[in-house]
This record gives sequence, structure tokens and C-alpha cells, in this order.
Amino acid sequence: MVSKRAFICSLGSIYLSLLFVFLLMDVYARPANNSALKEKVAESKDENEILPPDHLNGVKMEMDGHLNKEFHQEVFLGKEMEEFDEDSEPRRNRRKLMVIFSKVDINRDKKVSAKEMQRWIMEKTEEHFQEAVEENKMHFRAVDPDGDGRVSWDEYKIKFLASKGFNEKEVAKKIKNNEELKIDEETLEVLDNLKDRWYQADSPPTDLLLDEQEFLSFLHPEHSQGMLKFMVKEIVRDLDQDGDKKLTLSEFISLPVGTVENQQAQDIDDDWVKDRKKEFEEVIDADHDGIVTMEELEEYMDPMNEYNALNEAKQMIAVADENQNHHLELEEILKYSEYFTGSKLMDYARNVHEEF
Repeated sequence: MVSKRAFICSLGSIYLSLLFVFLLMDVYARPANNSALKEKVAESKDENEILPPDHLNGVKMEMDGHLNKEFHQEVFLGKEMEEFDEDSEPRRNRRKLMVIFSKVDINRDKKVSAKEMQRWIMEKTEEHFQEAVEENKMHFRAVDPDGDGRVSWDEYKIKFLASKGFNEKEVAKKIKNNEELKIDEETLEVLDNLKDRWYQADSPPTDLLLDEQEFLSFLHPEHSQGMLKFMVKEIVRDLDQDGDKKLTLSEFISLPVGTVENQQAQDIDDDWVKDRKKEFEEVIDADHDGIVTMEELEEYMDPMNEYNALNEAKQMIAVADENQNHHLELEEILKYSEYFTGSKLMDYARNVHEEF
């Protein structure tokens, strides 16, 4: 017969064993520690930090002429956008969204007007601007090794080629001695485009030396009216098929070029065309004459255009305004959370009153 002491010890051993198993389960159930991955991503970003980004936060169109699919989230969330990822806990995201709602609703009437949303959009766009300014300081230091506050095209070219795997010292030596560099056609084409952009960012009098502010315009054309014009010209040049420096609807929806191999690709292609057609007809073509001029496209892409911000505010409200009162209530924003944040909030109705 087992003694009481032995029985208790046996129970204790079982309890400790189960506790150990649960702890292991908890560890493996948690998201993996991605610090090593983040370091690799950071390293990759450092390598390309001197390249102008294809995507500009808070700008409606990408550098390649594609629509910015994350624009609504960017101008609604600002620098908090990364916090609303798909893996985040829904209850935590819901609380964040409630806090945002209370900040947008400045008159505390428990609904958001177009004017309140416009003010918020301008504020979030400014956050993206300031973020770009801070990043630019670090990027500028990377291409200004002598710290004189000015970067020549050759200095930038050396750093750019080094980021592409070329030996930095050898490249610097050859450029100094005016020796020929063996560069593949693809890299050479990128360099030519970058040089054109460098010329545009160089404020008069032209000396091909960029200071920190000019380098910001080089990386982020949305920070300069002159560079914004250049960006628009580049986009029109790529889409304009008849060379009239204007865009028709058929020209605007003609990308991407490629063959559709299956029904899924056809659906994606159809959605792409439908989105661009809607944006062209309802937003970009301001006078609705079926033609988009460079001036119209520039106005559309200007992130600090208050009229655009108001139109965007009205559009965002219209998407979720179920009671048609031209305002947004908290319940509506929570229900349409995927539109505003890119993240779905499950069971929003059940929890809204207990948490707000």
C-alpha cells in the first residue's frame, strides 16, 4: 500500500512534469524571436539606403505609376501604421483604434466630420514628412564621408556602386583617374536615371553638389514642388503612348504589360484595371474631360494639398458611413477597420460598449 507521503510526492512530480510541458508549449506558441531576421532586414535596408524608394508614404501613386494600395492606412494611421499588422491581437488593435477615434473627434461629439478627418490626414501626412527628414539625415551622412555638408555626384556614384557589390576603393580610384568602369547595362541604366534626378534636385546655381535639403528632395520628391513636377513627368513619360504628354483612360489602365495565363491572374488584372479606371474618372481627371494633364496629376499627387485631403476625408467617410449622416461613428470605423488600418477586428460589435 502506497504511503500518504509517497502519494503526495507522486502528485508533486506529475504537477511539475505537466508544468514543464505547458511552459514548453507556451514558448513554442509564442511568436518566434525575429531579432536576427530584423538585423538581416536592417542590413539589407542599409545597403540600399542611398537609393530613392519606389514607395513614398502618404503619396497616392508609386514612383512606377502604380496606385498606392496602402494610402488610406498611411494617412489615417501615420507613423503608427506598423503597429496594425495582421498578427496583432484584435482586442489590442481595437483599443488603439478607439484612441485614434477620440483624437480625430476634436469637438468630442462622438462623430467625425469631414473637416476633422481632413485635419487628421494633414497631421498624419506631416508625420510621414518628418519621418523622411529624420531618415534623410542618416542617409546623408552615409554618402558624405568627409562631412563637409555637400555631396558630389561622383561621391554618390561610388557609394551606389559599392551598395551593388563593387569594390568601393577600386571604383573611387578609377573615377578619380577618369578610368572606364565595367558596369552591366541594367546598373548603367539605373545610374543614368539617378543622374537625371540628381540634376533636378540640384537647386540653382547648378553645381552638381547636393546639400542635406537637396538630398532629401533627391530621395523624396514629395518634399519639393520642383521634384514633384519631375516625378510626374517621369510617370507620364512611362504611360504616355502617343507622346502628347497627357494621359487618356486607355493609357492609364494599360499597365501592367503581360499575358494573363489563368483565371486567377485574369481576376487580378481585372481588379487592377477597375481600380485605375475608378481613380482616373472620379479623382485624377479633375475637369472630367477624359484627359489627365501633368498639372492635374501633379495636383493629385501633392501630399500637402489641403483640397485633396478634404476630398480624401469625404471619400473615407463615404466608405463606412452606413447611416448616411456624412459623419463617422466609432462603430462604423471599427466595422470597416480593414479599410482604415489594413487589419480586421473580429467581434467588434460585441466588445465596443464594454471597452469604450
